[in-house]
Amino acid sequence: MTSQTTANTPTPDQIHRAPKVLLHDHLDGGLRPATIVELAHATGYSQLPETDPEKLGVWFREAADSGSLERYLETFSHTVGVMQTRDALVRVAAECAEDLAEDGVVYAEVRYAPEQHLEGGLSLEEVVEAVNEGFREGERRARERGLRIRVGALLTAMRHAARALEIAELANRYRDLGVVGFDIAGAEAGYPPTRHLDAFEYLKRENNHFTIHAGEAFGLPSIWQALQWCGADRLGHGVRIIDDIQVHEDGSVELGRLASYVRDKRIPLELCPSSNLQTGAAASYAEHPIGLLRRLHFRATVNTDNRLMSHTSMSREFEHLVEAFGYTLDDMQWFSVNAMKSAFIPFDERLAMINDVIKPGYAELKSEWLFRQTASTSGFVTPEG
Repeated sequence: MTSQTTANTPTPDQIHRAPKVLLHDHLDGGLRPATIVELAHATGYSQLPETDPEKLGVWFREAADSGSLERYLETFSHTVGVMQTRDALVRVAAECAEDLAEDGVVYAEVRYAPEQHLEGGLSLEEVVEAVNEGFREGERRARERGLRIRVGALLTAMRHAARALEIAELANRYRDLGVVGFDIAGAEAGYPPTRHLDAFEYLKRENNHFTIHAGEAFGLPSIWQALQWCGADRLGHGVRIIDDIQVHEDGSVELGRLASYVRDKRIPLELCPSSNLQTGAAASYAEHPIGLLRRLHFRATVNTDNRLMSHTSMSREFEHLVEAFGYTLDDMQWFSVNAMKSAFIPFDERLAMINDVIKPGYAELKSEWLFRQTASTSGFVTPEG
């Protein structure tokens, strides 16, 4: 079910120009293939499967689509492998901000695990400062091109490691210097979020924000622990909440206790459609749970996860959803406002982004549709026509 306000199905150009908000994007999953090749040459990294940027980009997509977890994880060994120096981190972060701004993203929270970038001798603090510097540089370059974006960093701890509290403390130290929150990531099965309760309890005592990768591959127990034991503000993916929703033959819908809690509490779901298809959480865009979750008014958001591995962008994600569900500009605005409401920046700043950037941006796009409709129904012929 889509919005009934208008039938303003967006064109690809309008989707690209629409102000979009991104909450779930991995820094090491969004590098430009050409950058990977150049950084590998500069840093002496010799493990790349291809040294031609175009062929390398194809390799990343095919490896991520292979259905092999081993090959999928190998893709990240190469991106992380070239992100071990200060200059490399600054460059990758700056290009990330530029690429998102070019795609019409006005606010983004980009996550990365500082503990994965220490092989070149950097300290955790130096990693964070380099990435923050890169984001600010990317924002500056975007402004020079007439584009606007604000990027906040989420510091990620790895579920299988034992540094979650240390990374949480790091996130808290840099919370007013570009870091907006904390996250844990990695394999869900066998590594429940409750292993890192000390980190989450610390963040709650410090009144800080955190999201948890949960409900992507493992299911409802992962979501329940993330919320009821750890106290997550948002669910990274959370797509498996669909397992607690029953659709009857007559079309009626019944929510289980956990699904009702998630909806009633307006807990944001950081849904990543293309990535979910690769990991088997959905068989197609048309069958992705986002359609039902949108219809039931969950706090659903649209995200990219790993732009390189999924060969995607926010515009591509919305193009797929428009095609699959007939979404309109009103639906795009609904997802974007949901995401901005759920961001880890102060309330007044979120409200300003919604009222001064997102809503005016969509209003302008919808006015284009209205004027096109007026011209077509009145028989008016434009000079170009």
